[in-house]
Amino acid sequence: MDNLTNREKVEVTKPSTENKKNAYETENFVRIQDYKGEGYKLRDSRPETGQLAEENREEIEEAVQQFFNSTYKTEVIVHNIVGAEDGASVFVESVGEPHFYTYAIIPIDVENKIVKTDNVYSEAGQVENAIQGALYAMVYHQEFSALDDYLETVIQEYPVVGIPIEAVEKVGGSGFSNSVYRTSKLGKELEGIYNLYLKNPEVSKEELKKKLSEANFKPDQMLILIELYMKESDVEPDQAVFDKIVSDIEEMKGIPSGSYSIILNDNLIDKRRGIGTKDNSLERTMRNGIMKE
Repeated sequence: MDNLTNREKVEVTKPSTENKKNAYETENFVRIQDYKGEGYKLRDSRPETGQLAEENREEIEEAVQQFFNSTYKTEVIVHNIVGAEDGASVFVESVGEPHFYTYAIIPIDVENKIVKTDNVYSEAGQVENAIQGALYAMVYHQEFSALDDYLETVIQEYPVVGIPIEAVEKVGGSGFSNSVYRTSKLGKELEGIYNLYLKNPEVSKEELKKKLSEANFKPDQMLILIELYMKESDVEPDQAVFDKIVSDIEEMKGIPSGSYSIILNDNLIDKRRGIGTKDNSLERTMRNGIMKE
């Protein structure tokens, strides 16, 4: 859904003619309100892996849940399995707190039709990043609640919407997330609270906050990406609405510390990639992001 995760994404060469471009958009672009995560494809994916994964879905779910329990001391729900080249990405949501979305990978031997349930793994740093962002949200739950309240007001007052939660569940895989924003850890300063959680998954928010205060955490070490879509079809992203959101975030007090990026897209999302950003998207991103102390 964005560039915050290390997940494999489809890399499609830009069409050389307008007709080809329109054909691709006609086939793959859908209204954001209609997008539930269907049609998502990973780079170099093969139909055989997806088919084998679906045929062994129960075993895969059990293997992935065991993997998260043993490796990350976390119970998860499996929402989606997407075939890749030599395996499948399994998208999950944690149960309770810390609350996050992420994915694991299960290798598949297509030639021998073997799903390697004993070899589940995660990409380097991917799950760790997700958990650390979720722990950060636990520590600053009041501040995140204030951000939630503001963005709910934005959606009520302006012609914008977020991404359906079903799509977040099925292809999100990007940490502490909801329909309108997601977090990504950029520094190492959250590793202390992550290690504390692994030692004791029942660790209190107070203990986490104390540990974080000792880590010299700075706002530029946590990215908070707000991404919205125009509510109506066939309209460009509204500059006035975008500027108002940017101004509000710049001036707001009591929201989480972090480096804020803001994106406003038109009404369409590419279902193959799960990406809504396009040439006409309005962006205030990391290079000139909003720093909140």
